[in-house]
Amino acid sequence: MTIRIGRRSLLAGAATVASIGALGGGAAWAQDARIRLMWWGSANRNERTAKVMELFTAANPGVSVEGESSGFDDYWTRLATQTAGGNAPDVMQMDYRYIFEYARRGVLRPLDDAIAAGDLDLSGFSEDAIASGVVDGNTYGVSLGANSSTMIVNRQAFEEAGVALPERGITWEQFAERAAELTEKAGKRGFHGSADGGSQEPAFECWLRQRGKALYDAEGKLGFDAADATGWFAMWQAMRDSGACVPADLQALDQLNIETSMVSLGHAAVSFAHTNQIVGFQGINQAPLVLVPYPTAGEGSKPGQYRKPSMFFSASAKTGVPAEAAKFISYFINDPAATEVLGVERGVPESAAVREALGNTLDELGKAQIQFIEELGDLAGPLPPPPPAGAGEIAFALKRINEEVGFGTAPEAGAETLVSEATAILARG
Repeated sequence: MTIRIGRRSLLAGAATVASIGALGGGAAWAQDARIRLMWWGSANRNERTAKVMELFTAANPGVSVEGESSGFDDYWTRLATQTAGGNAPDVMQMDYRYIFEYARRGVLRPLDDAIAAGDLDLSGFSEDAIASGVVDGNTYGVSLGANSSTMIVNRQAFEEAGVALPERGITWEQFAERAAELTEKAGKRGFHGSADGGSQEPAFECWLRQRGKALYDAEGKLGFDAADATGWFAMWQAMRDSGACVPADLQALDQLNIETSMVSLGHAAVSFAHTNQIVGFQGINQAPLVLVPYPTAGEGSKPGQYRKPSMFFSASAKTGVPAEAAKFISYFINDPAATEVLGVERGVPESAAVREALGNTLDELGKAQIQFIEELGDLAGPLPPPPPAGAGEIAFALKRINEEVGFGTAPEAGAETLVSEATAILARG
């Protein structure tokens, strides 16, 4: 087994690199099959994944696994480069935002034959969990867990400042006031109540859904207009002006990973993430962290959040080891030893049997994830339509344009740019 860690993962988690690098360069005997695995994630995820790779190779003599990890922002560039060069990994971590695009481009291998042959066991999955990885009638992804978007909140920062924690049902306006109060009472240079969430696509989507809009409609067209985007950018600009959230120069440090989030860098008490990431966040933060649902639009607010597949494993259409790749995925989601190592770091397991087995072994963070998902209640609506090709590019455009607004571009101009760029991206198909 060999593992390569991307540059940003190296910078963010040297201890992790040392621990998984000690696992060595694989077995000394000749290998009959080699599986290349690629994923994004934190140092904590790297450690857990490396351990499962080790367990799998020990249980399957003659098969080696070579792993490669990077941060989320680098991952898609690297995957696109490898795919274009005909060198895609055999098994790759995949996101709901991208799976339809990659499947329809012929990058991914349908897994239905592997399921029928018994190489991939999804018997513990619900119909909805299986369906989440289906594109145009074929199964291209296996959900590695369920999660939802969330705020990661530094409880200690609020308590020490004597400010009430954001609570379920708080409105966006109330949240802004609460965050500004924390900034003032904490009185620490470079520390603010909240990260700047204007760049976060899940937060923007939730805000739109609460107002009866959407990122994309069922036909794959934009579900919002420039007026909606102006409202979003203006809200965050007002929070910057009041000191409620970090200024643009600090937010620019966030590279869409746990290690560079504003909470982890000590610049804010609130970051925007997904429920499964609480494990990675807490692993590098000494202060106790808690999960809090997104704020609402107030009276008449519609459900904005939703339960979603945290991520998938997919197989390359060009893999030379399709059976071994399917068996690795099956091992990853079903084997008792593997799932105990993985816990809920990638989300609440989809297999009922695995959830039951883990029930008595989960720590408080694991239990908090399950409780959060179960108690979303009327804050959660249905899974949105599958994102169109280009959705990932638009998500990065949102991040860039929000930063431009933070550095002085008017919210109205930023909104026009976002709609114009997004429309052009979708037109390319």
